[in-house]
Amino acid sequence: MFRLIVDAEINLVFPEDALAPILFDLIDSNREYLGEWFPWIPDTRSVADMSRFIKSSISGFADGKQFVCGIEYQGNIVGVVSYYKIDRELKKANMGYWLAESAQGKGVMTRCCKYLLHYAFDRLDMEKVEIIAASVNQRSRKLCERLGMTLEGVITNAEKLPQGIVDHAVYGLHKPVPEDS
Repeated sequence: MFRLIVDAEINLVFPEDALAPILFDLIDSNREYLGEWFPWIPDTRSVADMSRFIKSSISGFADGKQFVCGIEYQGNIVGVVSYYKIDRELKKANMGYWLAESAQGKGVMTRCCKYLLHYAFDRLDMEKVEIIAASVNQRSRKLCERLGMTLEGVITNAEKLPQGIVDHAVYGLHKPVPEDS
Protein backbone atom coordinates (compact mmCIF):
# COMPACT_ATOMS: atom_id res chain seq x y z
CA MET A 1 0.00 0.00 0.00
CA PHE A 2 1.40 3.42 -1.01
CA ARG A 3 1.71 5.84 1.94
CA LEU A 4 2.74 9.44 2.43
CA ILE A 5 4.10 10.05 5.93
CA VAL A 6 2.51 13.09 7.56
CA ASP A 7 4.13 12.59 10.98
CA ALA A 8 4.86 9.84 13.52
CA GLU A 9 1.14 9.10 13.98
CA ILE A 10 -0.40 9.80 10.57
CA ASN A 11 0.00 8.45 7.05
CA LEU A 12 -2.02 9.25 3.96
CA VAL A 13 -2.83 6.03 2.15
CA PHE A 14 -3.48 5.90 -1.57
CA PRO A 15 -6.82 4.15 -2.20
CA GLU A 16 -6.90 0.56 -3.35
CA ASP A 17 -9.71 -1.95 -3.40
CA ALA A 18 -8.51 -3.58 -0.16
CA LEU A 19 -9.61 -0.37 1.61
CA ALA A 20 -13.23 -0.70 0.43
CA PRO A 21 -14.47 -2.87 3.32
CA ILE A 22 -12.51 -0.83 5.88
CA LEU A 23 -13.89 2.49 4.64
CA PHE A 24 -17.40 1.10 4.32
CA ASP A 25 -17.32 -0.24 7.92
CA LEU A 26 -16.02 3.13 9.10
CA ILE A 27 -18.80 5.00 7.31
CA ASP A 28 -21.40 2.49 8.48
CA SER A 29 -20.34 2.80 12.12
CA ASN A 30 -20.32 6.63 11.83
CA ARG A 31 -23.41 6.89 9.63
CA GLU A 32 -25.43 9.18 11.92
CA TYR A 33 -22.46 11.42 12.73
CA LEU A 34 -21.26 11.77 9.11
CA GLY A 35 -24.78 11.91 7.72
CA GLU A 36 -25.29 15.29 9.37
CA TRP A 37 -22.85 16.87 6.87
CA PHE A 38 -22.58 14.60 3.84
CA PRO A 39 -25.53 13.99 1.52
CA TRP A 40 -23.81 10.95 -0.05
CA ILE A 41 -23.88 8.91 3.20
CA PRO A 42 -27.38 7.39 2.60
CA ASP A 43 -26.25 6.27 -0.88
CA THR A 44 -23.21 4.46 0.52
CA ARG A 45 -24.90 1.16 1.32
CA SER A 46 -22.29 -1.52 0.57
CA VAL A 47 -18.64 -2.40 0.10
CA ALA A 48 -19.40 -2.36 -3.64
CA ASP A 49 -20.34 1.34 -3.35
CA MET A 50 -16.95 2.01 -1.74
CA SER A 51 -15.20 -0.03 -4.43
CA ARG A 52 -16.81 2.17 -7.08
CA PHE A 53 -15.67 5.27 -5.19
CA ILE A 54 -12.10 3.91 -4.99
CA LYS A 55 -12.04 3.05 -8.69
CA SER A 56 -13.32 6.53 -9.53
CA SER A 57 -10.68 8.06 -7.24
CA ILE A 58 -7.88 6.10 -8.91
CA SER A 59 -9.17 7.14 -12.33
CA GLY A 60 -9.37 10.78 -11.18
CA PHE A 61 -5.78 10.58 -9.95
CA ALA A 62 -4.60 9.08 -13.25
CA ASP A 63 -6.32 11.95 -15.10
CA GLY A 64 -4.71 14.53 -12.78
CA LYS A 65 -8.13 15.71 -11.59
CA GLN A 66 -8.26 14.24 -8.05
CA PHE A 67 -6.02 13.14 -5.21
CA VAL A 68 -7.87 11.03 -2.63
CA CYS A 69 -6.22 9.42 0.41
CA GLY A 70 -7.34 7.35 3.33
CA ILE A 71 -6.17 8.71 6.68
CA GLU A 72 -4.24 6.21 8.77
CA TYR A 73 -3.91 7.32 12.39
CA GLN A 74 -1.89 5.15 14.78
CA GLY A 75 -2.21 2.24 12.35
CA ASN A 76 -5.98 2.48 11.77
CA ILE A 77 -7.95 4.02 8.92
CA VAL A 78 -10.03 6.85 10.41
CA GLY A 79 -11.21 8.92 7.44
CA VAL A 80 -10.49 10.42 4.04
CA VAL A 81 -8.87 13.65 2.90
CA SER A 82 -8.73 14.68 -0.72
CA TYR A 83 -8.44 17.13 -3.49
CA TYR A 84 -11.76 16.13 -4.99
CA LYS A 85 -11.26 18.63 -7.79
CA ILE A 86 -7.95 19.75 -9.25
CA ASP A 87 -8.23 22.44 -11.92
CA ARG A 88 -4.81 22.75 -13.57
CA GLU A 89 -5.93 25.61 -15.82
CA LEU A 90 -7.03 27.74 -12.85
CA LYS A 91 -4.22 26.31 -10.67
CA LYS A 92 -6.80 25.65 -7.95
CA ALA A 93 -7.59 22.58 -5.88
CA ASN A 94 -10.72 21.95 -3.80
CA MET A 95 -10.09 20.04 -0.59
CA GLY A 96 -12.62 17.82 1.16
CA TYR A 97 -12.43 15.51 4.15
CA TRP A 98 -14.27 13.40 6.67
CA LEU A 99 -13.13 11.82 9.91
CA ALA A 100 -14.61 9.18 12.22
CA GLU A 101 -16.11 10.65 15.36
CA SER A 102 -13.66 8.69 17.56
CA ALA A 103 -10.68 10.41 15.85
CA GLN A 104 -12.02 13.94 16.38
CA GLY A 105 -10.26 16.37 18.69
CA LYS A 106 -6.75 14.93 18.23
CA GLY A 107 -5.49 17.31 15.56
CA VAL A 108 -5.60 14.58 12.93
CA MET A 109 -7.44 16.56 10.26
CA THR A 110 -5.45 19.74 10.90
CA ARG A 111 -2.18 17.85 10.35
CA CYS A 112 -3.51 16.09 7.23
CA CYS A 113 -4.78 19.32 5.69
CA LYS A 114 -1.54 21.19 6.44
CA TYR A 115 0.36 18.40 4.71
CA LEU A 116 -1.93 18.56 1.67
CA LEU A 117 -1.68 22.36 1.51
CA HIS A 118 2.09 22.07 1.16
CA TYR A 119 1.62 19.23 -1.31
CA ALA A 120 -0.68 21.36 -3.48
CA PHE A 121 1.65 24.35 -3.54
CA ASP A 122 4.99 22.51 -3.74
CA ARG A 123 4.20 19.37 -5.77
CA LEU A 124 1.07 20.13 -7.77
CA ASP A 125 2.03 23.75 -8.53
CA MET A 126 -1.36 25.05 -7.43
CA GLU A 127 -1.80 28.73 -6.64
CA LYS A 128 -4.95 28.35 -4.53
CA VAL A 129 -6.63 25.78 -2.30
CA GLU A 130 -10.31 26.10 -1.50
CA ILE A 131 -12.50 24.44 1.14
CA ILE A 132 -16.28 24.71 1.02
CA ALA A 133 -18.11 23.93 4.27
CA ALA A 134 -21.69 24.20 5.41
CA SER A 135 -21.85 27.59 7.11
CA VAL A 136 -23.34 25.95 10.22
CA ASN A 137 -20.50 23.38 10.43
CA GLN A 138 -18.42 25.16 13.07
CA ARG A 139 -15.81 22.40 13.39
CA SER A 140 -15.02 22.55 9.69
CA ARG A 141 -14.98 26.34 9.69
CA LYS A 142 -12.61 26.43 12.66
CA LEU A 143 -10.32 24.00 10.82
CA CYS A 144 -10.20 26.40 7.86
CA GLU A 145 -9.27 29.22 10.23
CA ARG A 146 -6.53 27.12 11.90
CA LEU A 147 -5.12 26.50 8.41
CA GLY A 148 -4.87 30.25 7.85
CA MET A 149 -7.57 30.29 5.20
CA THR A 150 -9.65 33.37 4.47
CA LEU A 151 -13.45 33.38 4.34
CA GLU A 152 -14.10 34.54 0.78
CA GLY A 153 -17.86 34.51 0.91
CA VAL A 154 -21.06 32.62 1.60
CA ILE A 155 -23.19 30.94 -1.04
CA THR A 156 -26.80 30.84 0.12
CA ASN A 157 -29.11 27.84 -0.34
CA ALA A 158 -26.17 25.72 -1.50
CA GLU A 159 -26.96 22.21 -0.29
CA LYS A 160 -29.73 20.04 1.14
CA LEU A 161 -28.69 18.23 4.30
CA PRO A 162 -30.79 16.35 6.87
CA GLN A 163 -31.18 19.53 8.96
CA GLY A 164 -32.47 21.40 5.91
CA ILE A 165 -31.06 23.65 3.24
CA VAL A 166 -27.71 25.13 4.27
CA ASP A 167 -25.44 27.87 3.03
CA HIS A 168 -21.82 27.21 2.09
CA ALA A 169 -18.89 29.14 3.53
CA VAL A 170 -16.09 29.34 0.96
CA TYR A 171 -12.54 29.52 2.32
CA GLY A 172 -9.39 30.03 0.30
CA LEU A 173 -5.66 30.06 0.75
CA HIS A 174 -3.23 31.32 -1.86
CA LYS A 175 0.26 30.00 -2.41
CA PRO A 176 2.69 31.92 -0.23
CA VAL A 177 4.95 34.29 -2.13
CA PRO A 178 8.60 33.30 -1.60
CA GLU A 179 10.59 35.76 0.45
CA ASP A 180 13.56 37.36 -1.28
CA SER A 181 16.88 36.12 -0.01
